[in-house]
Amino acid sequence: MDIFSVLTMIGGLALFLYGMHAMGEGLAKVSGGRLEQILEKLTSNPIKAVALGAVVTAVIQSSSATTVMVVGFVNSGIMKLSQAIGIIMGANIGTTITSWILSLSGIESENFFIKLLKPSSFSPILAIIGVVCIMFSKKEKKKDVGMILTGFAILMVGMDTMSSAVKPLADIPAFTNLFVMFSNPILGMIVGALLTAVIQSSSASVGILQALCVTGSVTYASALPIIMGQNIGTCITAMLSSIGTSKNARRAALVHLYFNVIGTAIFMIVFYTLNSLIHFSVLNEVAGAAGIAVIHSLFNIIATMILLPFTKVLEKLAYLTIKEDEEEKKAMAISNDFQVLDVRFLESPAFAIEQCKQLTFKMAELSKDALFKSIELLTEYDEEKASYIAKIEDRVDHYEDEIGGYLLKLSNKNLLEKDSHMLSMLLHLIGDFERISDHAVNIMEAGKEMHEKNLIFSEEAKAELSVFSRAIRDIVNISLQVLEDQDKKLAVTVEPLEEVIDHLHEKLKKRHIRRLRDGICTIELGFIFSDITTNYERVADHCSNIAIGVLQLDNEEGFDAHEYIEQLKREDNAEFREKYTSYKVQYKLI
Repeated sequence: MDIFSVLTMIGGLALFLYGMHAMGEGLAKVSGGRLEQILEKLTSNPIKAVALGAVVTAVIQSSSATTVMVVGFVNSGIMKLSQAIGIIMGANIGTTITSWILSLSGIESENFFIKLLKPSSFSPILAIIGVVCIMFSKKEKKKDVGMILTGFAILMVGMDTMSSAVKPLADIPAFTNLFVMFSNPILGMIVGALLTAVIQSSSASVGILQALCVTGSVTYASALPIIMGQNIGTCITAMLSSIGTSKNARRAALVHLYFNVIGTAIFMIVFYTLNSLIHFSVLNEVAGAAGIAVIHSLFNIIATMILLPFTKVLEKLAYLTIKEDEEEKKAMAISNDFQVLDVRFLESPAFAIEQCKQLTFKMAELSKDALFKSIELLTEYDEEKASYIAKIEDRVDHYEDEIGGYLLKLSNKNLLEKDSHMLSMLLHLIGDFERISDHAVNIMEAGKEMHEKNLIFSEEAKAELSVFSRAIRDIVNISLQVLEDQDKKLAVTVEPLEEVIDHLHEKLKKRHIRRLRDGICTIELGFIFSDITTNYERVADHCSNIAIGVLQLDNEEGFDAHEYIEQLKREDNAEFREKYTSYKVQYKLI
C-alpha cells in the first residue's frame, strides 16, 4: 500500500464524515425543530421515551447529537433526569440504522432489482437530484432535502473510496496480524473506544470498520470487542458538552456513560463466558458489513432490554457520583426561565427559536402586568404594588438582555427563511416590551408623586383618564393575543385602535389646556396628567409595532411599516374606517 493509497483512504474518510454531517444537518433542518419538541413533551413513559430516542436518532443519524440535546434539556430544566434516561437508551438503538444502510454496499448479485438496492447504484441519482435542488430551488425546504440526498451520496462515495483504498491491505501480513491482536477483548474494546472518541461518532467508526471488512482480515473475534468499545467512545461528546452545565445535566451525560459501560461489561462477560464453554465458531469467520450491523444492533437492543427496568439504579448511580447539596436543592426550588436558552440548542435553530418565542411571551405578560398595575396606582396608590412594578421592570430588562444576546448568537447559524423572519421579529418585540415596562414605571412614578404630594385630579380628568386607560388595556390585550395566536385578522384591528388612541391623546391635551385656563387644574397636576397620557400614547405605538411585526412575519418580501400605516389610513379603506368609527364610539369622551 503506497502513499497514494493512504491519501485515497484519508480522502474517502473525509468524504464519509462530511456526507454523514451534511445528511444529519439537512434532516435536522427539515424537521424544523419538531423532533426536539416531541422529545421535550413525550417522555413520561420509559418505553415511549426509548422509542422516541431511537426514532429521532435514526432521523438525525447521530446518537451524540441526540444525547447532547438531552443534556441541554436537562440543563435547562425542560426535562427531568429520569425522563432523559429512556431517550439516551433509545439513541443507542437509533444510531445502528446507519450501519444497516452502509451494509447495503456489500450486496452482490447479478439480478437487476437486487443490484438497484446497492447504494453505489442509486446514490449517483440521489446526488443529481440533490444538486439540482440545492442549485435551482428557491425554497429552503427543497434545498435542505437536496442537502440530505447529496450528503447520503457523498457518504456512500466516501465508503466505497475507503473500501477500494484498503483492499490491497489484505495481502500485507502485518495488517492481518494487527487484527489478530484486536481479538483480545480488552485491547479491541480500548481501540474501538479511542477511535470513536477521536471522531466523536459511533456511526462513523462502525462505518470505518465495515469498510475494512473488504480486506478479509477482520474476523468477528476482532470486530466484536471493537464494536463494544465504540459504544463507550461515543459518550465523549455528551461528556464534553456537559462541562460547565448544571449538576443534573452532568448526571445525564454520566448516565449515558454508565449505560454503555455497564451494558458492554454485561455483554462481554456473558458472551466470553459462554464462548469458553461452547466455543462459538462464528468468531473465526471473516466479518461482513451486514454482520457488523447485526452485532451493533443486537448489542444495543439487548443492553436496553436488560437495563431499562433499572433506570432508577442508573439515576441513583449518577447521583452518587455527583452528590446533591443544599445549594442545588435551593436552586431547583427557584425557577430560572433563562435556563431554556441553552447554548446546545443553538445547533437546532428551529427549536432554539421556539424557546425564545415562548420566553418572549412570558416577557410580554410581565410587561402587561407591570402596566396594568401601574394604571391601578393612579386611582389607589399602594407602596407594595409600586415596589413590585419596579422589580418587574428590572426583570424585563434582564429578559431583553438574555433573549437579545441569545438571538444574536442564533443569527450566526444557518437558519430557514421562516426562522430568520421570526428571529428578526423577536429582536424587535423584546425592545417593544422593554419600553412598555419603562412606561409602566413612568406611570407608577406619576401615581407616587400624586400620593406623596396629596394631589387629586378633577372629576372631569378622572373620567377622561378612565376612558383612556380602558383603551390602553384593550389594545395591549389585543396585541398580546395577536402575538400568541399569530392572528393576522386580529392584527389588522390594532392600527384603527391605535389611531383612536392618538385622537384621544390630542383631545385630552386640548381639554387639559382649557382646564388650566379656567383654573380648574394646577400646573403641577397638568404636568403629571400630560406625562400619563404621553406614556399611554407611546404604549399604543409599541402595540402597533407588535401587530405589524406579526403581519410582516410570513411576508417574504416584507413591507415598509410606515407605508403600510399610510395605506391603511387612506379614505377608500372601508374596513379601516369602519373599525376606526366603531372604536371611536366605544371610547367616546363625555
